[in-house]
Amino acid sequence: MTASPALPRTSREVQLTAVPGGLPRPEHLRVVEQPLPRPREGEVLVRNTHFQVFPALRTLIGGGVEGAPVPGLRPGDALFGPAVGEVVERPGDAGPPVGAPVSHFLGWREYAVVPAAKCALLDDGALPDRTAHFSQGSLAYAALTRFAELQPGETVFVSGGAGGIGSMAGQIARLLGAGRVIGSTGSAAKAERMTDGLGYDAVVLRAPEDSFSDRLAEAAPEGIDVFVDMVGGEQLRAAVRAARPGARFALVGTLAGQLSGDGGGATAPVELDTFQLVLKRITLRGITGQDHQEVHAEWIRTFGGWLRSGEITFPQVRIAGMDKAPGALHALMDGEHLGTVVVEV
Repeated sequence: MTASPALPRTSREVQLTAVPGGLPRPEHLRVVEQPLPRPREGEVLVRNTHFQVFPALRTLIGGGVEGAPVPGLRPGDALFGPAVGEVVERPGDAGPPVGAPVSHFLGWREYAVVPAAKCALLDDGALPDRTAHFSQGSLAYAALTRFAELQPGETVFVSGGAGGIGSMAGQIARLLGAGRVIGSTGSAAKAERMTDGLGYDAVVLRAPEDSFSDRLAEAAPEGIDVFVDMVGGEQLRAAVRAARPGARFALVGTLAGQLSGDGGGATAPVELDTFQLVLKRITLRGITGQDHQEVHAEWIRTFGGWLRSGEITFPQVRIAGMDKAPGALHALMDGEHLGTVVVEV
């Protein structure tokens, strides 16, 4: 067995205390001190340095959704999600060695026992900052290059353009040659930031909802060719109305359901005009992080080059300290932040 010296006896983690009736608040979570977990053969112990706060936790906290790749959470469970850290103990020969930088999916805790097969070794030379590995730009990149096959000069609409994916999608679309890039958000301040350095030509504000379709039509007078949808709901319906013949819709997220105060965030129903889908020959496809995994290495190379050249930025908000993690999730759900939210352990 190899291990770093002077490991602590305890580790803190963020647990769910109760399933909320609506959006989770800080009182539904607690930071708990537990005995330091110890790895067995085929596992490694990782000291987390950062983990990501992401909106899909709302669905998991609400009990999850059938068919999802990860289970829902119950009271007493520790939260989980993307994390980066350093291997500090390895009982056998499997997995990255002690001292290696790694990524995995057991964030929201100081120390995590991770199966060696689910612990990815990071190349510190690939990206300028380890937290850049939290970027979900690979999903937007896959949607635009593999599914939509974005062509130079086309018009792209990105709903939820100020979120972790949306704040990257506008920039990526611009770098791939889009002629016009339109986003949506709920904040005038975010809209200004989106048009000032995040690739967007125009931003449509969500409120008032009953005129969203008209305002999208004003922003895209010639229609939209590609839609990267993080929201669903009324914005998906408006995109159908604004679509040009042959438009391609990549359905990536369901924030309309996840950030609703009603229900558990596991459904996002919307009524679409099927006549428009048929007449305009619109293609809709759901895309998850499990699709197009072959794109990851290409994305890391491309993203790293764009970051170093200054052609792209990685918008992120860093929250210092495990004790602030419950509040960070609430702030994310409340729409306070732009970009990816990261907790520094």
